[in-house]
Amino acid sequence: MDIEQKQAEMIDHFVKQASSLKGSAIAPLVLEATSNPSLFAFSEILAVPSVAELERTESATLLDTLRLFAHGTWSDYKGNMARLPQLVPDQILKLKQLTVLTLAESNKVLPYDKLMQELDVTNVRELEDFLINECMYSGIVRGKLDQLRRCLEVQFAAGRDLRPGQLGNMLHTLSDWLTTSDNLLVSIQEKIKWADTMSEADKKHRKDVEDRVEEVKKSLSLKADADFRGHEEMYSETGGVMDYEEDRSRPKRYFISNLHEAASHILKKITVDWTWFTAKLLEFLLMAFPA
Repeated sequence: MDIEQKQAEMIDHFVKQASSLKGSAIAPLVLEATSNPSLFAFSEILAVPSVAELERTESATLLDTLRLFAHGTWSDYKGNMARLPQLVPDQILKLKQLTVLTLAESNKVLPYDKLMQELDVTNVRELEDFLINECMYSGIVRGKLDQLRRCLEVQFAAGRDLRPGQLGNMLHTLSDWLTTSDNLLVSIQEKIKWADTMSEADKKHRKDVEDRVEEVKKSLSLKADADFRGHEEMYSETGGVMDYEEDRSRPKRYFISNLHEAASHILKKITVDWTWFTAKLLEFLLMAFPA
């Protein structure tokens, strides 16, 4: 059975008992309720009409005791000890447990020095034994003892009764949280809208790039086709496209034909020059050796 269910059962039990009692007869019930190891909430008992009627009576200290356990701490008791009944050991233990819960409401890291001061503990060993055996094992606190840093790191602490005026502070805090949440929601929506706009712009840019790539591809394809047709016209003949062997032999035929023409020209020039040379030689001989 978890601590919340135990609390609910104990509260229901004491509320029913308090409803049937009057005046000083409530004293044993107050002692039992404030000593019970499973009860850490007292507002419901304080709200019982017969308990509220103790105000300004001889039994008003009973009402003050319940209020101390509902909202106070061990330091509060020490400061008002003169007008409060003396507490029994079980009540002292309970009030010190409640003091740890109060400290954990506002701080999740509780220094050992602060705890020892608030609980009237004289050494670290005694403090750690109290935190482990009376707080962690009972389920009202979950956390880790850091001996190196000398502190209690609180992960969970059971809630106490709301103090007078605390509800208004809580509503103010919740209102601030709601305003902050609304502002955060607006900011998130603006970021989503901006992201959608950027996504559309990115898609448009990507499409533009793809269109330009296609245009370049088409342009290159048309140029390649034109170059190919130009080569076909250059090497084509009347009878159609020349075959591979004919294409290979054409440069050779052209070279041989040119070679023949060059050789004929050289031979003609040599023949003309030789005739002239022979004629001049005969003329010289006749002049040197006349008949």
